[in-house]
Amino acid sequence: MLTATHPLGAVLPPSHGPSSFTSSKASAVLWAPRWGVISSSKVRCTSVSVSQAVVNGQAAVATVADADQERQAGLLLTRRDEVDLPVALKATVTLRLNEEWSTTEKVAGMVHKPWLFLEFFSSQLHPKTGKEMRTQPHAASYSRMDGAGSFVYEVTVPSSSFSDVGAVVVENHYSSEVFISDIEVQRPNGAVTFNCSSWVTCHAGYNKRIFFPLKSYLPSQTPEGVARLREMDLEAKRGNGHGERMLWQRIYDYAVYNDLGDPDKSASLRRPVLGGKEHPYPRRCRTGRPRCKADPSSETRATGEIYVPRDEEFTARKAGAFLTKKVTSTLSAFTTAQEVAGDRRRSFPSLAAIDALYEDGYRNQPDQQPDNLNTYFTDLLEKQVELLLKGEKEEVKEDIRKVFKFQTPEIHQKDKLAWFRDEEFARETLAGMNPLSIQLVTELPIKSKLDEQTYGPGDSLITKELIEKQINGIMTADEAVTKKKLFILDYYDMFLPYVHAVRELEGTTLYASRTLFFLEEEGTLRPVAIELTRPKSPNMPQWRQVFTPGSSVADSWLWQLAKAQVLAHDTGYHQLVSHWLRTHCCVEPYVIAANRQLSQMHPIYRLLHPHFRFTMEINAQARASLINADGVIESSFSPGKHSMLLSSGVYDTFWEFDKEALPADLIRRGMASKKDNGELELTIEDYPYANDGLLIWDAIKDWVSEYVNHYYAATSDITGDKELQMFWTEVRTRGHADKQDESWWPVLDSHESLVQVLSTIIWVASGHHAAVNFPQYPYAGYFPNRPTTARRNMPTETGDMRAFLEDPEKVLLDTFPSQYQSTLALPVLNLLSSHSAGEEYLGVHSEPAWMADAEMRAAFERFNGRMMDIAETIDRRNKDPALKNRKGPGVVPYVQLKPNYGDFKDMTSVMEMGIPTSISI
Repeated sequence: MLTATHPLGAVLPPSHGPSSFTSSKASAVLWAPRWGVISSSKVRCTSVSVSQAVVNGQAAVATVADADQERQAGLLLTRRDEVDLPVALKATVTLRLNEEWSTTEKVAGMVHKPWLFLEFFSSQLHPKTGKEMRTQPHAASYSRMDGAGSFVYEVTVPSSSFSDVGAVVVENHYSSEVFISDIEVQRPNGAVTFNCSSWVTCHAGYNKRIFFPLKSYLPSQTPEGVARLREMDLEAKRGNGHGERMLWQRIYDYAVYNDLGDPDKSASLRRPVLGGKEHPYPRRCRTGRPRCKADPSSETRATGEIYVPRDEEFTARKAGAFLTKKVTSTLSAFTTAQEVAGDRRRSFPSLAAIDALYEDGYRNQPDQQPDNLNTYFTDLLEKQVELLLKGEKEEVKEDIRKVFKFQTPEIHQKDKLAWFRDEEFARETLAGMNPLSIQLVTELPIKSKLDEQTYGPGDSLITKELIEKQINGIMTADEAVTKKKLFILDYYDMFLPYVHAVRELEGTTLYASRTLFFLEEEGTLRPVAIELTRPKSPNMPQWRQVFTPGSSVADSWLWQLAKAQVLAHDTGYHQLVSHWLRTHCCVEPYVIAANRQLSQMHPIYRLLHPHFRFTMEINAQARASLINADGVIESSFSPGKHSMLLSSGVYDTFWEFDKEALPADLIRRGMASKKDNGELELTIEDYPYANDGLLIWDAIKDWVSEYVNHYYAATSDITGDKELQMFWTEVRTRGHADKQDESWWPVLDSHESLVQVLSTIIWVASGHHAAVNFPQYPYAGYFPNRPTTARRNMPTETGDMRAFLEDPEKVLLDTFPSQYQSTLALPVLNLLSSHSAGEEYLGVHSEPAWMADAEMRAAFERFNGRMMDIAETIDRRNKDPALKNRKGPGVVPYVQLKPNYGDFKDMTSVMEMGIPTSISI
């Protein structure tokens, strides 16, 4: 006779949300143990929770007298049968602990006590009763260390009534959470692998998890024996929408952006809620924190870590993730200190002082100020860094210090005067940090869509006559339009409504701008004119002026000042829209919806999952320190406290899911058109972002097409896939709720539409993000090349021409970011442009489920080969002297979309280290 026992349970308040095995309506309760009697061949437990039983012997299938207790614990046993148990199963579990636990604690707590329990479910129902078949929970025993810091445990079920294992339930009774890497079950007819890669909490009532094998199933194909578990696991991740989330939970839900401000701390930190009719916006992950007393529409700021589902948090392998937390915390402390002790407005004393920032560091700058404020900024920053690093390992300290050591950015390494040159100004619209804004001019005059009664005349002052003069009369302006020779950076309608509000802020200014370019015969762009506009107000008429590259010294300086204004606009738009909104922000709803509606055994979940890695965590950190009230973005970029409101306006008027596909985006901007045969033709042949991006897009789409065709034999399989359809419905109606009624949303009713939707999501998370993220420090790290803000109005607007004529360089320096702003922005740009040691790359990283399927393994190998071919193609392009936008004296090669294919040590640029699969930084 054998005895079954289990560890003590505990009762948790239901407000924390459902556990992994409770419905949204049930309390999270684990019942105290009773003794059960088990025979050598059959099992009967009396009033005992099977999920907590420890069995020593041959018994493997249990019956439960109290089904209500089992339901509350999360595993409802739907039968009371006794089954003969003839088959042996042996499982090997690989796991690790949180890095915070010491080696001594690990060994003492993990090796000598039974704490890990496994329960196996058959993929089939009982042939006679039609009920589920499962084994009794068995305790796993410590076996060995695997040499990589992981523990290996083994468990044997001596006698089971089935060998077709369709699911495993893992229960953790250790004193901390554990990360289950994988489980391999040896059966008489071969092994079954479970790739778990998930944290299992130790909190009672939540410490049980369901995992499924590598074989993927559509909902209609789910093996009957685990169909209930499939739905149960999804329900656990949806939660009940109530209560504050705990850091160890794995609940995915939606909320508006109402946690960026801190009105309880100061009225000046109140920010509007983003999301809803007034300010449309994508949704973020719900945390359930209490509301602010001063503004009940706002959520209180987190006092520590911001909740994201546990498996969305950074892993120890992602060193860059750790750096992100440390650096942003340092900068937050630095910002607070500066509010009291420093002068945010102090300009650099000279262009040489800016150069010295990179060449020698702050301490050796030419200092022309008696209070020695330059070194003060660095002294304070270093103190903040050292304070945060107290107690850290020396190698970790050095990694973080590197972020605050401003190495010379590539653009300045290549050409010390690149920032001053018009050719580089134009080239970067096609191959720089923000190649997503340039668009074709299709008619003259250029017009605004805004209300003239509110903002003043909207027709551009860049006339046909001015254009013809600037292009030396080689063709008429109308001919230039017809021949697709004119292009524009148009920040007029986008910025004009915010100009007066931004100008009320201290130390910054804003214009609406239009910048016109002409396409030369050699395929490069040349800037023709810049139009700056201040809208009318009750007290002032509209002001606007056109600036052109001038022949006189005064005109040349005015042109440089106008370029600085436009570059600040483009840099701000890049950060707020091209980068944050269109990638980080808009992807988060896809992550939430996928986890709520797609089972871990769904093939589409397994396709998308690697492209969602760490996105929710990096977004949470952004809300904490970057896009929050008075954070790095507001303190460093022109729109200031109105930055996020501006991004909401762009989302409202501009963002459309179907246009996020690269070909559609190029067509929308007039940068490409479809030929009669359906092929895409670029308007500018040498457009590096588009040329390389389309190679990546086509490779992604072909890979996705093979994947979709493998799992969906017929259109009816797509339309009848309830999980897939609910995922896409939830993306539209909850994740992007403010846009749910738009007609452009794709319908998942064919292979073509599904492939297009999935390819778009993957492209945005990989190629699009890589193109706008990693060039940040290489281009904007030297801030005269890409100033994050403009602080001074044009002298021709203010009438202060005397100061301009006496010292135009000082006026330019006063327009550039201040010393404080550069100190704040540069470490962030440096950090965001970095790759972590544990990064996963497009075309290189493969999911275990893909590799377990012979056809998908072959398809991925083709995808991998395609990416390597693309890398070679990009190398050839960067060596072609005919492609002047990527090859030439002082020109930075375009490698932002070059796939990873070799050792990082062989790569000279952070931009050519590969395309990460996800938005992880």
